[in-house]
Amino acid sequence: MPGVKFAVLSTSLDPVSRSRWLAGLTAEQLRAGGHQVTLLDLRGTPLPPFDNDTCYTHPNAEVYHRAIREADGIFLAVPVYNWGLGSGAKALVELTGSTDPDRGLHGAWFDQPVTFLVSGGLPHGYLSHGAFAFGLMTDFRCVVNPHFVYATGADWVGDGVPGEGLAERLTRVVERAVDLSQRLRGRTYRSVWEV
Repeated sequence: MPGVKFAVLSTSLDPVSRSRWLAGLTAEQLRAGGHQVTLLDLRGTPLPPFDNDTCYTHPNAEVYHRAIREADGIFLAVPVYNWGLGSGAKALVELTGSTDPDRGLHGAWFDQPVTFLVSGGLPHGYLSHGAFAFGLMTDFRCVVNPHFVYATGADWVGDGVPGEGLAERLTRVVERAVDLSQRLRGRTYRSVWEV
């Protein structure tokens, strides 16, 4: 089967971001597997605050929207703060998830398979992305991969160098995300906003 097209999105604004390391390692593994990868980082390709108005004219808004809507699968690399995801992830979804027929907008996230790459400070915060994932499922009918990575500082042996357990977990999660995206691509339906 030909390579799958992925968007790997790093949403942390931290200059030394462990979730960014996860995004980079994921992109490397996908490329090594022959897949197409668009790797975007909010630090290098910033977005404006979401105001539901002028934010859509920002030059990077379409870059993210296109990467998400044209992907066969999405990896969302996110940091955890205060038992929830960092604000970058929320702003990204608010901007690229909007639907406004008057502006020609249709939410980019509809029906997308999404795999989470989560970096947290404490081991017991491993489900901190749950409410966010539920929002993607209910608002955009995303297929959230039940296999995800949750890593703390203890899982790294150096900057950008995962420990053995994390490396194995990341490899397994990426492989399962590829399988999920391959199985779901080519669907003929497209969901819309509905209650």
